[in-house]
Amino acid sequence: MGLRLRPVDTSFYDLFTQSAQHLVGGAELLAEMLSDNSDKASVAERMRAAEHAADETTHEIVKKVNSTFVTPFDREDIYALGSGLDDVMDMMDEAVDLILLYEVKTLPPELSEQVEVLQRCAELTAAAMPRLQSMQSLDDYWIEINRLENAGDRNHRRILAALFSGEFKTIEVLKLKDIVESLEGAIDAFEKVANTVEQIAVKEG
Repeated sequence: MGLRLRPVDTSFYDLFTQSAQHLVGGAELLAEMLSDNSDKASVAERMRAAEHAADETTHEIVKKVNSTFVTPFDREDIYALGSGLDDVMDMMDEAVDLILLYEVKTLPPELSEQVEVLQRCAELTAAAMPRLQSMQSLDDYWIEINRLENAGDRNHRRILAALFSGEFKTIEVLKLKDIVESLEGAIDAFEKVANTVEQIAVKEG
């Protein structure tokens, strides 16, 4: 393989790390939203601000790609990673927004398990982003995200079974199912991010 010259500019890695840090904050807000005594309107407002900040970082990544002649890895992979990180934040924001809009008073305790999965995924992703520059020790990251996604799938099935057990009124089932699907979507989006990282590592390794 011929020698590949990489740019010294580290701003792409800084932006990816910043984007992942937004997800850590978003997952914390989601956990707060599920607590019984939370001020849900306040949490939702802070989540909207966090989602807006995440969007700004995504725009910075796109702008950087479009203005940089030599990128650290393939442009389509940079777009995919930036978009994937943004998708996670959008799904978490959706879950918070639905809890507020639907005025859900009682949330199944099993939802907390899904949020714990999301928090762990966010922490792992934030820790992995700075390592993109060296492409070192990333396999543990995508393997663990895959394991967490499988755990999230199992939780998801259990939650759906609980929703349709007859314990909840029909209208509550419909509301809660939308929230549950948003959480599942966020976990799936984390796995897509990990898959993108794996593809980048395989190409660049």
